[in-house]
Amino acid sequence: MTEDTGIRTTALTRRQIAPNPGPMTLEGTNSWLIGAPGQEDVVVVDPGPADRGHLAVLAAAGRTVLTLVTHRHADHTEGVADFHALTGAPVRAFRPEFCRDAPPLADHETIEAAGCRIRVLHTPGHTSDSVSFHLPDDVPAGSPGPARSAGPAPGPGSVLTGDTILGRGTTMLDHPDGSLGDYLRSLQRLAVLGAALVLPAHGDVREDVEAVCEELLEHRMERLAEVREALRDLGRGASLEAITERVYADVPAHVLPAARSSVGAQLAYLGF
Repeated sequence: MTEDTGIRTTALTRRQIAPNPGPMTLEGTNSWLIGAPGQEDVVVVDPGPADRGHLAVLAAAGRTVLTLVTHRHADHTEGVADFHALTGAPVRAFRPEFCRDAPPLADHETIEAAGCRIRVLHTPGHTSDSVSFHLPDDVPAGSPGPARSAGPAPGPGSVLTGDTILGRGTTMLDHPDGSLGDYLRSLQRLAVLGAALVLPAHGDVREDVEAVCEELLEHRMERLAEVREALRDLGRGASLEAITERVYADVPAHVLPAARSSVGAQLAYLGF
């Protein structure tokens, strides 16, 4: 394993940030490298954009034995075909069209690769095909371990959340494919992982997925209350644009399209 490739984030993971910064991608898409200490084999999560330099760096990180995809958006999948051609490693995603030489991912599946256990959790909401990857044996960088034994894992574990949980702020719901009901259930599912570290697809590592999920659930309930208030004030026939401008009056113009999508998901959740 080439230890100088990527930022060491936990005992089992490193992060390589793609050169695609922007309002929706923050500093860029995080491509994750998973592998046990001393392993040459690596699992790559989200190759990211079709940027030759970025893909070459990922390929140089070790012997890629598997590529995983968190969801369908282009900033995560555009480089899949080129990375598959570069490494020959099979690609797995929830949607079959992004798979290469391997079957789609299945909820509750456990993958053993690069000396690690990777649990697949279907966490729709941002998109219908969003998945998260739980590493139950992971520990913070610099901690003793990780250790595989018959007993419990020595640390809180970590979870790669794709765009379901970001390093800061809240994700957009890509309505109608993404839905608020699914998103709320996914947050509740991830909260069960307790103090696991959050490894998002955009932004920095966050501590304690349970606490983060509680914060995000509270935020969504506040937004729902604001949408209800806007409907009362503007009338049930108010346009999506008018409700968005009312509820998201403080957001910059360049993120209003994402806000409109999330408002559409909230209205559908409320039965409008």
